[in-house]
This record gives sequence, C-alpha cells and structure tokens, in this order.
Amino acid sequence: MTGDVSQLWVYLSTTPLLWLAVTLIAYQLGSWLFRRLGCSPIFNPVLIAVLILVLLLKLSNTPYQTYFKGAQFIHFLLGPATVALAIPLYREVAMIRKTFRPIAITLLLGSLAAIVSAVGIAWLLGGERVLLLTLAPKSVTTPIAMGISEQIGGLPSLTAVAVVLTGITGTVIGDLVLNWMRVHDDTARGMAFGVASHGIGTAHAMQKSRTAGAFSALAMALNGLLTALLLPILISLLR
Repeated sequence: MTGDVSQLWVYLSTTPLLWLAVTLIAYQLGSWLFRRLGCSPIFNPVLIAVLILVLLLKLSNTPYQTYFKGAQFIHFLLGPATVALAIPLYREVAMIRKTFRPIAITLLLGSLAAIVSAVGIAWLLGGERVLLLTLAPKSVTTPIAMGISEQIGGLPSLTAVAVVLTGITGTVIGDLVLNWMRVHDDTARGMAFGVASHGIGTAHAMQKSRTAGAFSALAMALNGLLTALLLPILISLLR
C-alpha cells in the first residue's frame, strides 16, 4: 500500500496542475484563517499561503523549478492583474487630479526612501555589492523589480524573494505603524501601502476601502515606473 502511495505521489508531483491546485488551496485556506481570526494583519493570507507551500515543498523534497512549472500560470496573471488596477484608478480620477502635487512628492520621497533604506541597511550589515544591487528594487512589484535587478547587475530570482517578503512585512505591520502615527486618511494610507508594499499592500488596501485601494494601485504603478528610471541613474552616478 505504501509503495502504491509513493508511486502515486511521484506521478502527481510531476503534473503541473498539482502545484497550481495546491497554491490556490493554500491561499483559500489562508483567506479563511484571515477572516476567521478577525482579519488581523498578522494572519495575512499571502503569508499563510507562503508558509504552507514552503512546508509542503520541504516535506516532499520538491525542487522550486518543479513547483514553478505548475504555478507559472498564476505568475503569468500578474501582468493582467496589474493592468486591471486601472479600473479603481478611473473611479477616483477626480480626486487624483486634486491631489497631484502631494502624490508626486510622496512618490519621489517614498521611492528614494525605499532604495536608500534597503541598500543602506544591507551595506551597514556588510552586504556585498551584488546583494546591494539585488535589494535596491525590493519595494517595486515583482515583474518590474526583476527587470530592474537584471539591468543593474543584481540577482533577479533573489530580488523576487525580497519583493515578496517586503510586501508581506509591509502589509502585516503597515496598519500598526499608520495607526501609531495617527494616519487615518484613506488616501494617505493607500499611498503608503502602494509605495512600500506594492501588489500585496494594494490588495490589503482594497479590503479597507475603494479610495485606499485606488491610491495604492496608483502608487504601486508610478513607483515602479519611477524606480525603473531613478535606480539605474543612481547606480551609474555611484559608479
């Protein structure tokens, strides 16, 4: 019986749809726990899903490459999902026009702060040059961050890990920090999540309000564009 189960697992583990289904189930379980436990940011659905998947991959000795063959369809959907964020932006276009100047200042300062903090902390801890370049675009959504990392000489695969960890961390502690700073305006909170925590933060902001979600989507998109323009220039100046 054990031999049959082992053979069945060997067959299923090589089937791409297995890991696609496991990823979706893990996220649904994370969403269920998130709602069940009072929607606490500590129990972020993405964080729970990542922990479940890491545990399963570790226990089954499944290489990441094998997992990605099944989950790559979800990765492909990152592009269309990002484009779809134009819908909440369109709904809030009037407010965006009124607050254009604060948005521009926030984006510039937020983008620079994200780059300088990541590189500065890694440098103080003794990180090598390639690690500094890898971490520099960590606050930008994954597809853009990987492209920037490759362009400036970083490691795109490690950048993707840093991006996910940044998004999860920002989402988990973002509400606590903003509440402590007494920032309750949905526009400001949305901008903060979008600049600091990209797509994961934007999904969290959309759960709070339509306005927060729209401004978070705007901040995420423009921060990606601004970082893609600024970072190569900063690197070339430092060189």
